[in-house]
Amino acid sequence: MKNGKMKTILYWVTTIFGPASFVIGGFLFVTHGEQQVAVLNQLGYPVYVATILGVWKLLGVIAIVIPRFPRLKEWAYAGFVFELSGAAASHALSGDGLALTAQPLVFLALVIASWALRPPSRKLVAQ
Repeated sequence: MKNGKMKTILYWVTTIFGPASFVIGGFLFVTHGEQQVAVLNQLGYPVYVATILGVWKLLGVIAIVIPRFPRLKEWAYAGFVFELSGAAASHALSGDGLALTAQPLVFLALVIASWALRPPSRKLVAQ
């Protein structure tokens, strides 16, 4: 298999398991899923944060998956990095165990891999 084709396959695999998987999480946050609300309460965040995070996740997924708009994609990837690193820090600083702290970091690794493997048509061109 050619290197370019393998890179494209890896891009889509990491994008589906990373950024695109936030469709489910975004929906559950927007609809105030029971588990999402419980986690926010345990971390000390108000419930309305679920709506904000959910909308951002859904918009971020759309930005990353649709063609064109490379600057918007950069912002979406950055948003996912902020959200996931913040989630990991929130779990760590609230005294949650390593498993809960590591979960967002696994998704963060997938988001970073998706960003690094994206094809030239999805990259911001230096001007």
